[in-house]
This record gives sequence, structure tokens and C-alpha cells, in this order.
Amino acid sequence: METLTAAELLAALGHETRLSIYRLLVQAGPRGLHAGAIGESLGLPAPTLSFHLAHLSRVGLASRHQEGRFVIYAADFPMMNQLIGFLTANCCGGNPCVAAAGAPDCRACDAVPGELA
Repeated sequence: METLTAAELLAALGHETRLSIYRLLVQAGPRGLHAGAIGESLGLPAPTLSFHLAHLSRVGLASRHQEGRFVIYAADFPMMNQLIGFLTANCCGGNPCVAAAGAPDCRACDAVPGELA
């Protein structure tokens, strides 16, 4: 992933409303949620919701498809994983961390800021 792409994705997630929407989509899993359920869950008016969902779709963090009269939005998990991979690519000086319960488990990750492990 290019740095500019990562910056665009992080900027999209840097807005409180979009981050809340995205977290809800991640929790919903690959099946996603219809726009009405998202708006209802987060208490967002339709125009506001539409604006933020369009932004998440435009940068590639969410996808949308039609199911009958509903528009279903889902998190784009491959893109999310690419972003996480970009952010952790040089973790621990480029040495892979051993994941334990979803968190890095290595001496460098536990080092005090400014000190080397």
C-alpha cells in the first residue's frame, strides 16, 4: 500500500462519525447492514449518513450493494487488512511479532518509548 493511500484511509477514519459507522460495519461482518439500520443505530439523519457512507465507499473502506429495496453496506475487510499490514509492516524493527490474543508479543513492542529493547 502506498503512503498516500494509507493517509487517505486514515483521514476518512479520522472523523468521529465515519469511525463510528466503520466500527459498526466491522462488527456486522461481511453481510453488512442496510443504511437504515446504520442510521438508526447511530442516530444519524439520512443526509448525514449518506454523506459519510459515500466517503467510506469512495476511499475503499466500505462496499455497497442492493438487496431489494435496501442498500447494504459492508466493511471492505481486505482493504482494512492492507491498512493494518501497512501500519505494522515495520513493527519491531521489521521483525515479525508473534501474535498473542490479537496483540503483538515481543520485547520491542513493550519497550519504553525512546528506548530500544
